[in-house]
Amino acid sequence: MARQYFGTDGIRGRVNQKPMTAETALRLAIATARTFAPDGTGTVVIGRDTRRSGEMIEAALIAGLTSMGLTPQLAGIVPTPAIAMTTRVSGARFGLMVSASHNKYEDNGIKLFSPEGLKFDDTTEEALEAAMATAFDGTFAAPALISTPQRMAGVGDDYVRSCLATVSSSNKIHGMKVVLDCAHGAGFEVAPEALLHCGADLRVIGAGPDGVNINAGHGSTDTAALKAAVLDARADIGLALDGDADRIIVVDETGTEIDGDQIMALIVRELHASGRLKGGGMVSTVMSNMGLDQYMQSLGLTLARTKVGDRYVGEHMRAHGFNFGGEPSGHIILSDVSTTGDGLLAGLHVLSILAESGQKMSELGRVFTPAPQELVNIRYAGANPMTSDRVKAALTEAETLMGARGRMVVRKSGTEPLIRVMAEALEEDLMKQGLQIVVEAVKAAS
Repeated sequence: MARQYFGTDGIRGRVNQKPMTAETALRLAIATARTFAPDGTGTVVIGRDTRRSGEMIEAALIAGLTSMGLTPQLAGIVPTPAIAMTTRVSGARFGLMVSASHNKYEDNGIKLFSPEGLKFDDTTEEALEAAMATAFDGTFAAPALISTPQRMAGVGDDYVRSCLATVSSSNKIHGMKVVLDCAHGAGFEVAPEALLHCGADLRVIGAGPDGVNINAGHGSTDTAALKAAVLDARADIGLALDGDADRIIVVDETGTEIDGDQIMALIVRELHASGRLKGGGMVSTVMSNMGLDQYMQSLGLTLARTKVGDRYVGEHMRAHGFNFGGEPSGHIILSDVSTTGDGLLAGLHVLSILAESGQKMSELGRVFTPAPQELVNIRYAGANPMTSDRVKAALTEAETLMGARGRMVVRKSGTEPLIRVMAEALEEDLMKQGLQIVVEAVKAAS
């Protein structure tokens, strides 16, 4: 059954257009309350990022929750991992984060967390979709049981303390020149606070949110400003968060962006060397480079792959005993501390490793030799091009061409109307041939 609301990371879309409307938020709040708190009691943690529409969506969630007798606890503007953590430690019935992550301000979304601080699985989301259809039917709280929202103080501070407690080398970070790009997003206060606590010589950019500038010219998906600032400040490293601070991108002292796979390799090597790695390897997605797989094998470790989405990574980690995983896009899960992708936590770990190494980030960040890989995003209107016979035939042709020496990953984005075409091969010419075959077919069908 086709989904109406949920994508790869909660519900997301252009504000005031389906599925991202106030009505959707209201239906979701009622349906989730009936599913997770049928007795009509308990609290629900709500956080948001800095985009203009956040308070509108939050208000609709509040209306739905209070109508069911649940008490919304409003955390304000905090990172997504802070909501996951707070939901887990506070005993809330569930948690809600109003954010569209790396998307621009015109979009918004809602991420959901279980009482354990975990993102919902597909089965739960499908059940919620069914419940949303009939959300306005059924019973609501009696007038005397309608609740009122409460402001929740100290969520950001508690989250920062949790992150800092995991960094053993925070004293060695003292004096390190760091440029931090907060994407004008949810981490604009807590992330600088954490790095200043470590004594970093810090320059902060992208920390002046105005409701419409989130992810605009800043953040993990647009690192040009960060690269320039690193060079201008002669910094040791640059870190870029996204709009809800659940991912991290690193720029070295030369102004060069370091691939997310390299960052994961760097962290997994350190965890393995210190005896803290569990599960005999790590988990990533189908988008990770073949070179990472070969590097893991050289360490005697395994690389397990999942569908795209950090929730799928997290699910596999929990099911198979891993404590580290992530995505090349910068979602990194250190599950001994956090249940979801956490940009600040991962960034602190990178800073700690850099401080201990005595090397430059440009040297440290080249852990393995990547196989040639290229990703092309193709925007479409109307029907999903993935259903086209021409696209299916092109994919078969490309896969036959590359054989065991390469691979194609073609998927529909779960958050935007995009087809993402990724080609990878041990030889660059072979990779480009396969990519061209599929990209031409997808563009023709878009």
